[in-house]
Amino acid sequence: MNPLDQAADQFSSFPPLQFIPYPPPLNPNPNPNPNPSPNNASNTAIQNPNLASTNLLSFTVPKKRRRGRPQRKATSFLLPPIPNITLNGNNGPIPSSISSSTTSVSAPFGPNEQNTNFLTQRVSDTTDEIIVINKESTAEALIALSAGFPADSLTEEEIDARVVPVIGGIEQVNYILIRNHIIAKWRENVSNWVTKEMFVDTIPKHFHVLLDSTYNYLVSHGYINFGVAPAIKEKVPAEPTKPSVIVIGAGLAGLAAARQLMRFGFKVTVLEGRKRAGGRVYTKKMEGGNRVCAAADLGGSVLTGTLGNPLGIVARQLGSSLHKVRDKCPLYSLDGKPVDPDMDMKVETAFNRLLDKASRLRQLMGEVSVDVSLGAALETFRQVYGDAVNDEEMNLFNWHLANLEYANAGLLSKLSLAFWDQDDPYDMGGDHCFLPGGNGRLVQALAENVTILYEKTIHTIRYGSDGVQVIAGSQVFEGDMALCTVPLGVLKCGSIKFIPELPQRKLDGIKRLGFGLLNKVAMLFPHVFWGTDLDTFGHLSDDPSRRGEFFLFYSYATVAGGPLLIALVAGEAAHKFESMPPTDAVTRVLQILKGIYEPQGINVPEPIQTVCTRWGGDPFSLGSYSNVAVGASGDDYDILAESVGDGRLFFAGEATTRRYPASMHGAFLSGLREAANMAHYVNARTLRKKVDRSPSKNAHSCASVLADLFREPDLEFGSFSVIFDRKNADPKSTAILKVTFSEPRKKSHHDGSKPDQQHSKKLLFQQLQSHFNHQQQLHVYTLLSRQQVLELREVRGGDEMRLNYLCERWGVKLVGRKGLGPTADSVIASIKAERGNRKPASTALALKSEPKAFISWLWKRDIKAENRHFEAKNGEKGQNSAQQQWVNSPC
Repeated sequence: MNPLDQAADQFSSFPPLQFIPYPPPLNPNPNPNPNPSPNNASNTAIQNPNLASTNLLSFTVPKKRRRGRPQRKATSFLLPPIPNITLNGNNGPIPSSISSSTTSVSAPFGPNEQNTNFLTQRVSDTTDEIIVINKESTAEALIALSAGFPADSLTEEEIDARVVPVIGGIEQVNYILIRNHIIAKWRENVSNWVTKEMFVDTIPKHFHVLLDSTYNYLVSHGYINFGVAPAIKEKVPAEPTKPSVIVIGAGLAGLAAARQLMRFGFKVTVLEGRKRAGGRVYTKKMEGGNRVCAAADLGGSVLTGTLGNPLGIVARQLGSSLHKVRDKCPLYSLDGKPVDPDMDMKVETAFNRLLDKASRLRQLMGEVSVDVSLGAALETFRQVYGDAVNDEEMNLFNWHLANLEYANAGLLSKLSLAFWDQDDPYDMGGDHCFLPGGNGRLVQALAENVTILYEKTIHTIRYGSDGVQVIAGSQVFEGDMALCTVPLGVLKCGSIKFIPELPQRKLDGIKRLGFGLLNKVAMLFPHVFWGTDLDTFGHLSDDPSRRGEFFLFYSYATVAGGPLLIALVAGEAAHKFESMPPTDAVTRVLQILKGIYEPQGINVPEPIQTVCTRWGGDPFSLGSYSNVAVGASGDDYDILAESVGDGRLFFAGEATTRRYPASMHGAFLSGLREAANMAHYVNARTLRKKVDRSPSKNAHSCASVLADLFREPDLEFGSFSVIFDRKNADPKSTAILKVTFSEPRKKSHHDGSKPDQQHSKKLLFQQLQSHFNHQQQLHVYTLLSRQQVLELREVRGGDEMRLNYLCERWGVKLVGRKGLGPTADSVIASIKAERGNRKPASTALALKSEPKAFISWLWKRDIKAENRHFEAKNGEKGQNSAQQQWVNSPC
């Protein structure tokens, strides 16, 4: 429902909460702030002094808690029309609070500007330029915003993809402008394939490298040129040229990934346990006599936030117009009489204020709120409110609680107070809509020409360095990679065995996240008796435990092709409904409808056909959609999305996206996301194989690649530096540690070690330094997990203590480049692919901003001489045995 923030506060005073104890979370978020704006529009928007505040555009963001009843008032925020950058001498951004004597530069978008196709704005006396493509940059930013991109910064995904070499500079501004322009261009006609050549004439030639980076990123990650339009389907190669992929599950996530992977050139096979595609999106044709029929969405039904919803784009490609769910939603009391509008507004206002108080309360509680349920907080507030209201007002209040449980498919007593609405800031905005003919039309179009094998119930998934095996019954399907899109409920029940077992981190995330239930009763009538002027209406209950039983009705008469009415069952009632005989359920619904319409003189006929869902008992779903349970956070969605097996087994589905969980478009987008990730890993392995095929050049090639990667290490401490794949957030993922031996250091008073401390490796450390003193540096390596790297960084006592910790406590052997073996080659190739074609920062900038890093770069550039020297040393007789332990093979 919509928050009425201006309403009077009826809960200005309340007693302390009586918290219900819960076990502490396994991985609590140290900063429970459920509503950080992803675009930072209100906090970090770049101000443009040339534009009045009235030129800022408002962007509507409906709240997830309003999923059921149409909202009466939208939350909005303001978007700045164009980035305004202040630069220093190195072309890096300077916050306005630091310097008051800077030069502000912005593209002129005033009302009197000339209509030009291309402009560039010079910045101070430098040669840097801000691209001004046209007058529509603000509108284009709004379009990109609806697609999930921040207005004035990069997403984490873009940063990981290294779309620009320097974060925060002028090139980032230009990238954002080009990105927004390409997205807007595609949205003009989503049935066309947008080519890079369309922008060559509007982007200056010296920005074409940036254009390449931007375009390739948007295409490969599925932000443009996706869907089912003929122009896009034509891009699927006739014969696959890339490895085979097994997709487990033919829901929206699996179908989106399959189509994208096919376009990339992969050989794709989809395994589906049901006899149909779609998963939890299921449109059933209901029909009776006299040619009465209708398309009933028994699963996912409402397209939420259609401004940027990718399924809305697919619908456009199919030539379908969406039907907006109209705002009118009357509520009816137990006796069938309409609820007084003033009372309705009064209770809704109080309910929304109560949620606001709960939001403020969790901020005051801090980390403690992670262990408290939303239901515990609301129940305490309700007790204060309960003494001051009559029975009908309390029934109204319980209706709103049922609506909240519907939005989250979970009991309020199990929802996290801290993070239940953590995805609210990422809502795409726009109307909530029905697709005429049902969402099965989307499924049918996405499944076209995709190889789907039905009735394949998966019970085992094996994954390893050589590929994957997916076992269904006695059949074994082999592939290079696999994508698992089964619902969270299936993962929770453990019906699929993973060999080896999934990492504990992922198992804990699966356990923490909640997976709720929503059921429906679909009824096809001979004719529409409830009127065609509304799409929703509600009914109150006087039993709190049954407040979600048939609390909301959806009318599909205008979009289903026939007189179809669907009643929703949410919360505790949804679980009881699983065991209720269908005849009893239909009888109860008809009693409610007759109580509403017969006093108005309207006869309620017997339905021609009825269907009752049982999503909780469906072995292929075991529930409806995910929520953030007590002890969980948005981080758990990210954990579920992590791949395992060094890029062999991937995961997608609505429970793997923290921004768009519990939604059809979230599932679809997760499929596109994983298609990009799978292509990334294949590219990394291909790079490694190319190196392996050239044995004569292998040593030098690998050493050069490694040296290049260590020019910008991900971590540095003392003589230690580390690189790792930023896309893989698993603490157990492999990192490469390098130890640099150079000139003996002078004793530092800040070293942290005591003068009398003696370590068994200290003498060796000094000997190695002295032995190679006539050369620049000696580099030795080892493989550690990211968790071990962080632990090593915290070791006190300087480099000698860290070396002792490595060798004595962990038994690690430091080796030369060749001694790292094929495992390291795979890690190096993965990191190389992840970093992409990142351009190094300018020499002058590197020297001024990070002199140590620049000098280190100069030291490491002559890798050939270093290799030859250590190879010669390795061949000498009488080599120190201790040195052999530390350097097992030549660099």
